[in-house]
Amino acid sequence: MNVAADSLHFTSPAKPSLSMGVIGNCGFSALIDARGRIVWCCLPRFDGDPVFNALLEPQPEQGETTMPGIQDSQSSAFAIEIEDFAEARQWYEPNTAVLRTQLFDKRGQGIEITDFAPRFFSRSRFFRPMTLVRRVKPIHGAPRIRVALDIRFDWGRRKPLVTQGSNHLRYVGDELTLRLNTDASLSHLLSKQPFVLTREHNFLLGADESLTDGIADTARLFEQETISYWKKWSQRLHIPLEWQEAVIRAAITLKLSLFEDTGAIVAAMTTSIPEAPGSQRNWDYRYCWLRDAFFVVRALNSLSEVGTMEDYLRWLSNVVVQSKGGHIQPLYGIGLERELPESIMVHLGGYRGMGPVRVGNQAQEHFQHDVYGNVVLGAAQSFHDHRLLHRAGLAEFKRLEDVGEQAVLNYDKPDAGMWELRTRARIHTSSALMCWAACDRLAKIALVLKLPERATYWQGHASVMQERMLREAWSEERQAFAESFGGRDLDASVLLMIEVGFIDPKDPRFIATVDALETHLCDGPYMRRYEAPDDFGKPETAFNICTFWRIDALARIGRKEQAREIFNTMLAARNHVGLLSEDTHPLTGEMWGNFPQTYSMVGIINAAVRLSTPWESQV
Repeated sequence: MNVAADSLHFTSPAKPSLSMGVIGNCGFSALIDARGRIVWCCLPRFDGDPVFNALLEPQPEQGETTMPGIQDSQSSAFAIEIEDFAEARQWYEPNTAVLRTQLFDKRGQGIEITDFAPRFFSRSRFFRPMTLVRRVKPIHGAPRIRVALDIRFDWGRRKPLVTQGSNHLRYVGDELTLRLNTDASLSHLLSKQPFVLTREHNFLLGADESLTDGIADTARLFEQETISYWKKWSQRLHIPLEWQEAVIRAAITLKLSLFEDTGAIVAAMTTSIPEAPGSQRNWDYRYCWLRDAFFVVRALNSLSEVGTMEDYLRWLSNVVVQSKGGHIQPLYGIGLERELPESIMVHLGGYRGMGPVRVGNQAQEHFQHDVYGNVVLGAAQSFHDHRLLHRAGLAEFKRLEDVGEQAVLNYDKPDAGMWELRTRARIHTSSALMCWAACDRLAKIALVLKLPERATYWQGHASVMQERMLREAWSEERQAFAESFGGRDLDASVLLMIEVGFIDPKDPRFIATVDALETHLCDGPYMRRYEAPDDFGKPETAFNICTFWRIDALARIGRKEQAREIFNTMLAARNHVGLLSEDTHPLTGEMWGNFPQTYSMVGIINAAVRLSTPWESQV
């Protein structure tokens, strides 16, 4: 039987969905679908070229041909398939970033695939090579499998030149060459010939470098050391009594979003997953937003994981110095790139055919004045925490004062707001709120540094801002804090007033605001960002972090049982391995938006910490 006839026994790839797991090592990441197929992986780092792009350019159906005039599909993936597929199971090795996938055929024969990116301490540093490790073994019977490794460069437009060694294949591109070291048959790999799996096989795909030890020995050692690293990392977390597995998974996912080389934290690992079906709200989130990064650091700090904060502060300090006391962008590239020009990859169809596929993000051009608060808030703990290896001091404070002066200058100026509206500028309440937070925290830092005059100076600015916000952001008509000074439209971001300590949660005005937001922005347990139409009309899906802000608000104002009910709904909205994207459709419950979304994973941690029964009640 020839290969073409054999392929009839292998099912078509699963339709693109967000039922995926993520692996990574704080240098790069990969997304693996529920059948063990790597459908997204950007190299050499998070914002790089997707060498596996099937998430945004689905592979043809079985037997389907490509369009006339196109030589072959521009889709790329790394699949390990079982003949006569019947069922799949997938889970994480507990408390690690190592993913297991089991595939079974119609006769009950099965295989297990182990996927991870090596990360462990070695030679006085964290070893995190640009390497994907895939290990596959039979677990029942003698199943037949097919390994289909399709690599593309230049966003799918270029096929690599493939060269062969004794136990490796090289995939040569203009800017990147990858090497696959394997103890499987190279002939079967090149021809995609099915073969009977009688023993374990290992696949190490990464930089074009030779291994220092045997393939199987290296894969086995990397797995053991990586599992050990993550288990020890998880063991040190200070977690709440309830929902421990959900919190640990969220924490690991946030850690995987760190680009350790510079300290940047990506908002998500994908680009162009629509916020809602066919909405064209498709954005590239593979960069570092100061807003999102602050919330990530704050959530991990609440679990006593301060290492990420220390890494992030390296990146943040460079942003502050680079700004020279002036405008700070809302986001930067993970290597501190200031310019992220937005373009469209017209040759790619997009997630489920819902383009456009965008690369870069125009929001880097925006003025979003909440950024100044996010900078100061992100750094504040480093002045107070005695556990840190490098506590912040007077020099860092003086730099942050320059940021505070920008907050004073801009808190009452129109901007694009935290939702990055592209065609509308207002004096957004959330932006003024974060500018207030910058001044408030600078005053507290000054007291720690024994600088009473500077504390008085910053507290004076904070008081002026607070008085004006309470007056001008309040809408008598709506009986709620509105999204802008003098406005009437409602916006979930005003719930951050209690997150940053701006107002007492029991203040009647805040309680009234929560009630108004529930009436006008909520679809059952889910909450949308705002009610006013934006550049693309009215939002259709719920924004997960807004739902979590609501949970926090309800708990603080005394409606804890309602908060717990909504939290359990959000936990049920996660995918099969405990991950969330940016948005949830309130009718279908389906996940939309870029994935995995750090904001959403932050919400899981914050809600669990807020709502959990205390440890002392049980132990």
